[in-house]
Amino acid sequence: MKDVLQSGAWWAADYVDALWWQAKALAIRTDPASLHAGSRAPVVVLPGIYETWTFMQPVIDRLHRRGHPVHVVESLRRSHRPVEEMAERVEEYLEAADLRDVIVVAHSKGGLAGKRVMAGECGDRVRGMLAIATPFGGSRYARFMWLPSLRAFSSRHPSIAGLAEQTEVNSRIVSVYARFDPHIPERSELPGATNIMLDTGGHFRILRRADVLDGLTHLAD
Repeated sequence: MKDVLQSGAWWAADYVDALWWQAKALAIRTDPASLHAGSRAPVVVLPGIYETWTFMQPVIDRLHRRGHPVHVVESLRRSHRPVEEMAERVEEYLEAADLRDVIVVAHSKGGLAGKRVMAGECGDRVRGMLAIATPFGGSRYARFMWLPSLRAFSSRHPSIAGLAEQTEVNSRIVSVYARFDPHIPERSELPGATNIMLDTGGHFRILRRADVLDGLTHLAD
């Protein structure tokens, strides 16, 4: 009973956090070019579905304070396009900006696009990826969704099943996820990757934790 109550509390808090930051993100007016300064490895930030890059502002601020040039792919908009199309836009950005030795920091669906980039023609431009709450194995809830963009998170969807077969890049991925994720009950463990489970709950709240970036250390150094 205690676990059920705790999960319910995490679930409620997660939605409150998501709504708060979706609203707050609308007011952020940071110029993306101002984030390009830094002497450490460049970072490309990929948000999750229905999120703009400003939704990840807390993560971006921490990365920039650590000395990383941070890049956002504005053409992703709210990341509601298919994973393949998202990956193409990221690849276009990497080539246009001539970025190399990049670390991708991605949330949720952004991690699927990031892995697709790593397995594609621009994969040699990416050192590794920190994926936060990414549904690498899909979500059992996806089949109940009426929007095609959400049903695409089914483990049987080609975008999920196809990525599962591309295991050669998994060793360059650090997957960080919560013990309880209201959207991904299967969690985000990825075979062959470095998997870090935080003793907390949430799909969105996890982005606000300072220790979510601890998994970046061995990628950055």
